[in-house]
Amino acid sequence: MFGYSEEQIAAFGLSFGVGAFMLYMVFIILQLARESKAGRFGTFILLLGLGFGLVGFAAKGVIKLFLAGVGS
Repeated sequence: MFGYSEEQIAAFGLSFGVGAFMLYMVFIILQLARESKAGRFGTFILLLGLGFGLVGFAAKGVIKLFLAGVGS
């Protein structure tokens, strides 16, 4: 499609699409904290609990890049 291979489109979607989705999820968590009047500590707990999976996904990408660089 438009001169790009399926692999290139998938790589673009994984890097930018998932990144944009993760930022949107942070926005949703912050909206939830604001609407529930959670305060600073409550917002921290929401970000910690609900954002933990996002951090794990981002760490997986960083670890993959680090290990790919070490082997080369």
